[in-house]
Amino acid sequence: MGISLGYNQYGKAECHMVHVDRSTPVHRITDVTVTSQLIGDFADTHLTGDNGKVIATDTQKNTVHALARTHGVGSPETFALLLARYFVDGFEQVTGARQEVNLDHWERISTTEGGPHDHAFTRPGSEVRTCVATKHGAEETVISGLTGLTVLKSTGSEFHGFPEAPFTSLVETDDRILATAVTARWRYLGTDVDWDKSWASIRQILLERFALTHSLSLQQTLYTMGEAALAAHPEVAEIRFSMPNKHHFLVDLEKWGLDNPNQVWFAADRPYGLIEASIVRDDVPPAPGAWEGITGFV
Repeated sequence: MGISLGYNQYGKAECHMVHVDRSTPVHRITDVTVTSQLIGDFADTHLTGDNGKVIATDTQKNTVHALARTHGVGSPETFALLLARYFVDGFEQVTGARQEVNLDHWERISTTEGGPHDHAFTRPGSEVRTCVATKHGAEETVISGLTGLTVLKSTGSEFHGFPEAPFTSLVETDDRILATAVTARWRYLGTDVDWDKSWASIRQILLERFALTHSLSLQQTLYTMGEAALAAHPEVAEIRFSMPNKHHFLVDLEKWGLDNPNQVWFAADRPYGLIEASIVRDDVPPAPGAWEGITGFV
């Protein structure tokens, strides 16, 4: 039986970097975490330990810093493509690159004296903007998205009609809290895209569909969100979701002589339902390799 080296990639993971744009007195900060991985003619280092073609992971980290200095960062997609093109176009042994750039959002602190401060910031919530750009030769693919977008509806959600299978205990309801933390990623058909505008628009569509859809299941809400995003953005080929159902259970207060007209809920953190699905255009070929290394999706 023969044994050989299969698909492989390597690089520097989670380079956390903050870039400060000081071109005006009103500073702009870009807080990103970059994972750089290279693909190519690196068999020798695996098979014999010969590192003659290996671009050290420390070099990749330093490249992230240097290109941020010379080019700025801009959107996660722009920076990821800049890095991918630098490595693939600049090194003969590098035939492909996978650059993941996650962006943490910061807001300016607003003061009673002068409004939004020039150089003081606060970070709200846990939402992160995500991007993975891959380049194999001339072929480039960008998958943008977000994670940690926590949303809740206090009504406008039902769940009933499920089968009474063995061990079923869940009570049907026509009025419940629906809450989730949205992780969504969408694949673009090309790279000629206004990244910031497209990302902001898709995010707003997801929020609006969550709010306005009378939900009979989290699955229905998920599909409606994805369908609306694709309908509004022809530059997007597919969108994938991973959405935990953050369960809220109505508290029984009868033993203390109190009613509970859907006002007091127990918020459970685990276990939780986990809904994952992809919504795709029928006329667009799949790109399974583009999703390599992106966990948590079907």
